[in-house]
This record gives sequence, structure tokens and C-alpha cells, in this order.
Amino acid sequence: MPQFTSQPLAQTAVAPRSDLLDVLRPEERALFEQYCTNGWMKSGSVIYQPGDTVEFCYLPTGSALSSFFVELDDGTAVETILVGREGALGGIVSQGTLPSYARANVLHEGLFRRIAMRDLEAAKRASPAIANLFARYADCVMAQVFQSIACNAVHTIEHRAAKWLGAAIERTGRTDVAMTQEQLASMMGIGRSYASRVLQRFKRDGLVRTRRGGIEVLDPDGLRGRACSCNDQVNAHFDQVLGGVYASAR
Repeated sequence: MPQFTSQPLAQTAVAPRSDLLDVLRPEERALFEQYCTNGWMKSGSVIYQPGDTVEFCYLPTGSALSSFFVELDDGTAVETILVGREGALGGIVSQGTLPSYARANVLHEGLFRRIAMRDLEAAKRASPAIANLFARYADCVMAQVFQSIACNAVHTIEHRAAKWLGAAIERTGRTDVAMTQEQLASMMGIGRSYASRVLQRFKRDGLVRTRRGGIEVLDPDGLRGRACSCNDQVNAHFDQVLGGVYASAR
């Protein structure tokens, strides 16, 4: 069980936003949130290990950021998808608890909303809009996985590094990413020297600067110009698939 200091949602004066929940009508959101607790989770916290029973769904809010990793035989942990305030971890599990396939970590600390899977299923049964929202989100998660597979197969390390950093700052709303060069290399499934060379090029061109334990993006537009279009492809799918939820929920 990850370190999660919970408190009732009502005790939080101003909760950071969850874009996924923002599409619900007030009465549907109130139904969902009656089951929720808030808790602060620190960078590096493990939410699920492979094989863990998924008992809770976690929704990052504000600048909180998480990622799923697949662990290989040699100990390398390769990042598959990012999850920020646009999504949920464990939210696509239906009809009871199931084991986690991948490891999920907190990359950028922040406030998470947590709901027990049994309560999430109850909310889905009580509200077709909530069930529809999570079904559509599951489709968007699959789109991220598909795009990640294609990206890792054909795009350069520079394209992928720029894409990852761009996705991180889009989700957190911040220009600093709590990530070392070693962690970036591990997430991308490459050697540290390759990640270091790419970051040196980015630094030389004024796109980023590195600091102890983090990377700061100085020129987001310039960084996007060095990235592949994978983020744009996924964002477009989110807009199309969840656009119907936005329209029906207002």
C-alpha cells in the first residue's frame, strides 16, 4: 500500500483540479466524490507493484504526475504512459479487483484523490455518465499505449526525450520536471550516456537546463519543435473521444 495520508474531501479548502472529473455535471461529480478521500503522495512513491491487487483508483490532481513502468528481466524499468490530472490509475479496472500488470510510480508529488474500486463500481452502476466517462478514458489509455509502442519503435532518442519532457510539463503545468538524467534514461530504456548527450544538445540550444534532481524547460515551444508528433496524436484522440463526454455533461 503506498504512503497516502488521507483526509475527507470536504476538509480540503481548495482542491487542485482533476480534468477527468471536471467533465461531469455537479450532481454526478458529487456522487463520485462522496466516496473519495484526498492524500498527498511524494515523488518516488510506488502506487502499484506488478501483481498487486488493484484495490483503489487514484486520480492525480493539479501538478501531480505518475507513470506506468514495465520491468524487464535485466532490471530496466521502461516508462509506457504518463498519467496526470487528465486521467486515473486503476480507473479502467471493472467488475471487481484485478492484479496490476505494471509498476506505477509517482513522478511529481502532489494531491491525489483515491476511491476504493468497490465504490467506483457502485458509482458507475448509479450513474451511466460516470460509467461512460471511465469507459471512454480506458479507450484513451489504450491510445497512449499504442502510440508509445510505435514511438519507441521508430523515433529517435532526441524525439522521444523532447516528447516526454513536453508531455510532463503539459500535465503538470510547470516547467520544471523532478527527474534525473539516470531516471530519464531508465524510463526511455536507453543508456545514461545517450540521455546525457541529448540533454547536452538541448542545453546548448537553450531548450533546457539541468539542476540537481531535476530538469527545467526554458523554451517549451522550441522543445516541442524537436519532439515527434506522438503527444499531438494522443491529445487529439483525447479531445475526440472525451469530447462527447464534455458535450453531454454541460
